[in-house]
Amino acid sequence: MTVSSNRPNRLIKEKSPYLLQHAYNPVDWHAWNEGAFEKARAENKPIFLSIGYSTCHWCHVMEKESFEDSEVAQLMNEAFVSIKVDREERPDVDHVYMTVCQMMTGSGGWPLTIVMTPDKKPFFAATYLPKGNRFGRTGMMELIPRISDVWKNRNKDVLDSAENMTGALQSLEKETPGELLDAGVLDKAYQELAQRFDKTYGGFSGAPKFPTPHNFFFMLRYWRRTDNPEALKMVEKTLQEIRWGGIFDQIGFGFHRYSTDKEWLVPHFEKMLYDQALLALAYLETYQATGNTAYSDTAKEIFTYVLRDMRSPDGGFYSAEDADSEGVEGKFYLWTEQELREILPANEAAVIRRAFHAEKNGNFREEASGKSLGANILYTGKSLADIASEMTPPIEDLKKKIDSARSSLFEVRERRIHPHKDDKILTDWNGLMIAALARGAQVLGEKAYANAAEEAVEFILKKMRKPDGRLLHRYREGEASIAATLDDYAFLVWGLIETYEATFNAQFLKTALEFNRDMIHHFWDQRGGGLYFTSDDAENLIVRKKEIYDGALPSGNAVAMLNLLRLGRFTGDAELEDIASKLQKAFSEQVRQFPSGYTQFLSAVDFSLGPSREVVVSGSLGAKEMLDALRSRYFPNQVLLFRPTGGESEEIDTVAAFAKHYTPVDGRATAYVCSGHACKSPTTEAKELLALLE
Repeated sequence: MTVSSNRPNRLIKEKSPYLLQHAYNPVDWHAWNEGAFEKARAENKPIFLSIGYSTCHWCHVMEKESFEDSEVAQLMNEAFVSIKVDREERPDVDHVYMTVCQMMTGSGGWPLTIVMTPDKKPFFAATYLPKGNRFGRTGMMELIPRISDVWKNRNKDVLDSAENMTGALQSLEKETPGELLDAGVLDKAYQELAQRFDKTYGGFSGAPKFPTPHNFFFMLRYWRRTDNPEALKMVEKTLQEIRWGGIFDQIGFGFHRYSTDKEWLVPHFEKMLYDQALLALAYLETYQATGNTAYSDTAKEIFTYVLRDMRSPDGGFYSAEDADSEGVEGKFYLWTEQELREILPANEAAVIRRAFHAEKNGNFREEASGKSLGANILYTGKSLADIASEMTPPIEDLKKKIDSARSSLFEVRERRIHPHKDDKILTDWNGLMIAALARGAQVLGEKAYANAAEEAVEFILKKMRKPDGRLLHRYREGEASIAATLDDYAFLVWGLIETYEATFNAQFLKTALEFNRDMIHHFWDQRGGGLYFTSDDAENLIVRKKEIYDGALPSGNAVAMLNLLRLGRFTGDAELEDIASKLQKAFSEQVRQFPSGYTQFLSAVDFSLGPSREVVVSGSLGAKEMLDALRSRYFPNQVLLFRPTGGESEEIDTVAAFAKHYTPVDGRATAYVCSGHACKSPTTEAKELLALLE
């Protein structure tokens, strides 16, 4: 029987939206804290650890079926000390136990279910569990008594199993450093991705399909290095297909998290901040590589969504939007054919129904139940030009009708009950969004994007630091808390570097260097090299992990390596490049085995292999033309310093002392290009500058 308690449990005192969603469950939940573990030790009970996040559809399903159910809750409260963790607040905890789940079951996902000893050592792992046995899954009503019996009657076996599991987990972290990687590893990664590529619909896997933007970053760099046209074609094909598909919100913009089918048509409807940031970067880079404005337009649409719906009044960015509204997956985003007829003028409705594949009986089935809702996901499946070729109106008229209809539908949709918004602000995801907006300002010349990036940086620097200046991970409702992870430092430093190149305010570069120093001091492994996910003074978990695999997010080590290389070139500090070299060696043997699993890391390797360039533009007169020319092309392995005329140059000279020797020629802005520790003759002509770089 499903009930919601009138009395809240301990989670009511938490800040996490996910934990607060469970505050009225009859389960006697604890947050992750020492008090919970002390209680488990005192009562000799195992820990039931449930990890999820507030916009997770299957987390909602499990809550409704089990955690709101009085029968399940009674069993849990008798057998366990139960702990709820928001994976976005505590990625360190999530990373450890997700690895456990993958080792025990061969797969993972959320909700993540772990049963472990009071000493945090796991002996059972699963993901979603129904209340009763169903579809080959053991249900909670059967599982809990079974675990309770084993805990009481075979306790030594359970403890031995947990000890063995912990030992196996710890052994994974004992990597032996190898040698530096060469271009052959880039070739191998390309070949692996090419073999997996879906030539019909794009992407590098079957269903469910995730966009995985760092694959695009790597493929673009590989195309630039080798002139292999297929690498660029794979990127373009995928970016086109996802923009035309249901995974893109055709009315309000922004990307949903993934597609449940191979065609990118039926999405899992949640929207994550990090997806918007990374995909915006991918579209911007592809625009630079091709000059095709379809890609820059999509980047602008992503920014429209983020700045409209995901930005806090203080300038930080919220985390995510849910897949569900009114208890129904995707309801906010779906349309019946009848609604389209009623909302739009007849001529627009006819065009929209055909252009966006709206069917009378609907084209959408709910993922969880398989039921048809009689509603439609709007998608085009092809370019506007191709649609126009199949219909009467010319492309200009078609675009006007679609834009008009989109505006009308958006206005109606805004009056619907919105999906839940997870309004916590995370330093790492904000770092990615800062990087994307700053790059957007560079590539598209939109000052508003630079302003938004600067305001988000200012928010983090003012609101999300400890008194000693070190970063905190999460902010919500006026409270900043939780120790920062490697991702917080690495992603924010990336954002600061991009914000410097967007504004040429040297303070951003100085701050990037400060946080980079903090990161090395607190996260670096002095014995094996590489960066731990948690700091040297963070909470002790059963293992201190180093993350290198690029999943939904690129790994902090991969981003940090590219940051180190770029900062080394900005400043002329060879020590930073030495650290990057040691970091690469720390993981090289692991990467060599399956390089396509580490594409962000390989983007940093690509930079380290060269050719890479340092460009200094000195002088203000005519500088804009040069800077615009540089930003119009795809030059990934390059750092750009601007040394304006007069006193403004003093600040950058304190960061990059070598730059003070570069002065304008004949009073005009002059570009100095260096590559491979050798510099070319300076030029005052934008065309000549591009020729030097090409």
